[in-house]
Amino acid sequence: MGSINSLIRKNVRNLKPYSSARDEYEGEAAVFLDANENPWFPPLNRYPDPRQRALKKIISRMRAVSEENIFLGNGSDEAIDILIRGFCEPGSDNVVSIDPSYGMYEVTAAISGVSYRKVPLKDNFGLDQVALKDAADNNTRIIFLCSPNNPTGNSFLYSDINEIFKWYSGLLVVDEAYIDFSGKPGFLGEIENFERLVVLQTLSKAWGRAGIRLGMAFGNEEVIRVMNKIKPPYNINSLTIQEAIRTLDKEDEKNQRVKEIVDTRNMLEKKLEKLPMVRKIYPSDANFLLVRVDDADKLYKYLSDNKIIVRNRSKSTGCKNCIRITIGTRKEIDLLLKTLNDY
Repeated sequence: MGSINSLIRKNVRNLKPYSSARDEYEGEAAVFLDANENPWFPPLNRYPDPRQRALKKIISRMRAVSEENIFLGNGSDEAIDILIRGFCEPGSDNVVSIDPSYGMYEVTAAISGVSYRKVPLKDNFGLDQVALKDAADNNTRIIFLCSPNNPTGNSFLYSDINEIFKWYSGLLVVDEAYIDFSGKPGFLGEIENFERLVVLQTLSKAWGRAGIRLGMAFGNEEVIRVMNKIKPPYNINSLTIQEAIRTLDKEDEKNQRVKEIVDTRNMLEKKLEKLPMVRKIYPSDANFLLVRVDDADKLYKYLSDNKIIVRNRSKSTGCKNCIRITIGTRKEIDLLLKTLNDY
């Protein structure tokens, strides 16, 4: 392993991607007679821009990265899937990730027939560098790190993530779905320094647009080119593009809502500490808290019976008797606390 080109699956490297006339044409056309569309019922009679140029211009400006370093997917899940399909040979290559973490890394690897290796976090949910290095080998094409991590909520130290580049020569994918809640800069500013770094972000969390399913991958131009070769020609629909453009014009509102969520998270943590069934609250840089309780199964059922849905994470590694509580509105959290006090 070494160069980006050497990491790409041979069949993908030789792939001639699907190309529409919209891909090949630059500028504003007056008459569209290329894609067998219905000429009536505008504007949704037309296929969306396959390269999402208008949206990428905005993201490029906001994130201070080149448009050529941006891939847009149908949620971050599509980016995860395409990275595995583009760089991992089924039956021989493997993916390494931490445990516990976001479950779709493992599911997507399994769907593609790629071995998935789990590296347990330390007792404090920190990275175990020795175990991570032992798990990786010459066939490890991707290491996934979710930071802040789901479900543990903690961010990994910059120095710990940076250390991986010293011994690892495959793709390192840092999933920053929750970065806006952390107050930390993240790794987006490092993609020019590390050609094998890919950073995932999303509009689902801080921006409050989970329903439009828009994920963003930032990385080396060659990596992004591979992802664009594999994606369906029109993977982002017109409504998503339009709503994303409107949403990104409301950054001040987003920042205010993030502050409210963080303030509510801090308030909830203080209130939970006083409850007798709570054993430990883990530090969080995300929009949720992981809480260890006396009996997670019993508490989960009680809350569910009272029409409050949290996530029981007891079956996750190192999370016995833990529930994960998403930070809702102040009204929702007040109702949660009242219900817990009645438990």
